[in-house]
Amino acid sequence: MQDSKIWRYIDSGIGTAAWNMAVDEALLSCFSQGDLPILRLYGWKPALSLGRFSEPSENLDMDRIKRDGIGCVRRITGGGILVHGDDLSYAMILPRSFIAERGVRESYRYLCGFLLRLYGALGLSAAFAQERALAEKQTDICLAGREAYDIVINGNKIGGNAQRYSRQAMLQHGTIPIDLDRGRFEPLFLKESGLKDAATLRREHSMMGQERLKAFVLEAFTETFGAQVQKDALREDELKLAEKLLQEKYTKERWTIDAEDILQQA
Repeated sequence: MQDSKIWRYIDSGIGTAAWNMAVDEALLSCFSQGDLPILRLYGWKPALSLGRFSEPSENLDMDRIKRDGIGCVRRITGGGILVHGDDLSYAMILPRSFIAERGVRESYRYLCGFLLRLYGALGLSAAFAQERALAEKQTDICLAGREAYDIVINGNKIGGNAQRYSRQAMLQHGTIPIDLDRGRFEPLFLKESGLKDAATLRREHSMMGQERLKAFVLEAFTETFGAQVQKDALREDELKLAEKLLQEKYTKERWTIDAEDILQQA
């Protein structure tokens, strides 16, 4: 995949929506040429994440989200509105040259290969939507839409993946849903949510906790890419920027609701 087969591996545990996205952006922004590529795994407190160009007021009951105490954050990546809670998310940060060599669609296909291996190891028959000849559907709500390289199980979409690029690097992050709290999240949507038919590990009879799932993810990742992972923590510069982004961007409605990028780091 790149000259180095060694990846930094950061296990961030469970965080708030704002902190999770602040860390992902900090890792992308702090990445320099010659750095080791990064794999990060993390969980969420119950939340919704919005795509970079999502229109929350057209799709979500924002008053109810506030009343119910559900986190809400805007990602720097594209894609649609996605629910989080009982899921494991990943982020990969790679040199910008990776995307230049492959293009966007091919990079999705390649990088999502470890997810296909993961689901196969769990006994699930997963494939890209285009391999199942499923039509694409455009919507601002992630699980209600479908693109060529979305992953499906038994015809139903599972999780979502999205990318963002800086001058030096690219970020791909996505989610592996263990279960979905449909009763909590369905009332928050003003349009079709896709939650009813969305695949999860529980729905596909492959339920497990986050810690056990992490072991399967690491095995699938290292086998797919011929990689080794070295456990690490955030560097001082990454932590400092993540804290700044948390305070000045990801907890501000100017970003989350109005999509006004105050800091424009990446």
